[in-house]
Amino acid sequence: MQVLCAGHVNWDVTLRVDRLPARDGEVTIEEQHQAGGGSAANVAVNVESLDHDAALFGSVGGDESGRLARRELTEAGVETHLVEADGATAVKYLVVDGDGEVMMLSNRGKNEAFEASDLPAGVLDVDLLHLTNQPPDVAAALARRAGEEGVRVSFSPGRRFADRDFSRTLPLADLVFLNRREATALTNGAGLDALADGAELVITRGAAGAELRADGRTYVHEGFDIDPLDTTGAGDAFAAGFLAARADGEGYEAALSVANACGAIASRCVGARADLSWGAIESFAAGATD
Repeated sequence: MQVLCAGHVNWDVTLRVDRLPARDGEVTIEEQHQAGGGSAANVAVNVESLDHDAALFGSVGGDESGRLARRELTEAGVETHLVEADGATAVKYLVVDGDGEVMMLSNRGKNEAFEASDLPAGVLDVDLLHLTNQPPDVAAALARRAGEEGVRVSFSPGRRFADRDFSRTLPLADLVFLNRREATALTNGAGLDALADGAELVITRGAAGAELRADGRTYVHEGFDIDPLDTTGAGDAFAAGFLAARADGEGYEAALSVANACGAIASRCVGARADLSWGAIESFAAGATD
């Protein structure tokens, strides 16, 4: 499978604390970690780790954070098509508490300084376009272009789904990933009828696993019982695992199991990117069922 991921490329600074401070309070930073992030970049790296070819379309600033993000992606084997904009790369400051839950602070970086027209000719010669959070006009234009070229589209809109109008992109997606909050926003907003006929809908439920609605049926995997360290990037690992498993011919139930294993592995690591591999997934699943 060849996948083109389009969306955010960030530099992440993760601060682990035992608890979030009260107002005017203070807590001690137990661990600090810096690495590349951004949903599109995370999925691309994870897809490469699972033995499929990934390319990435997005933007960074012309600063040190941008250079570090590019270098990590190249080292991971991801083919990059990044617009370099004047200004700073988007930096996310992630505060993670003792339960692995995340509070995110962002600067106004250059992770949306790209247009659909910036994508070079020939780059969409892939099996799948995976869209993550980005300006709605860009997402819709890329999805239309993919459809015209016979490329399947998956869409994981992310945190800003409730306050961005993706009504033109949803009908163009063959597969949509949402968490419970995003699924509620879809039900309260455009509605499930915004999805194309035959589109697959995956709803992640955190520690409670995930469900897939496809072919008029609902498939459920209850997930794995773990103590999360940092849930940053767990949804991106889930999406990559699901896409890779389906590309390898796995059925819906098996793909959900693989995806939940990837999300769980990511939740036990600090930072947005876990060390995913098929061997790591098999070892995790075997240990989880012992």
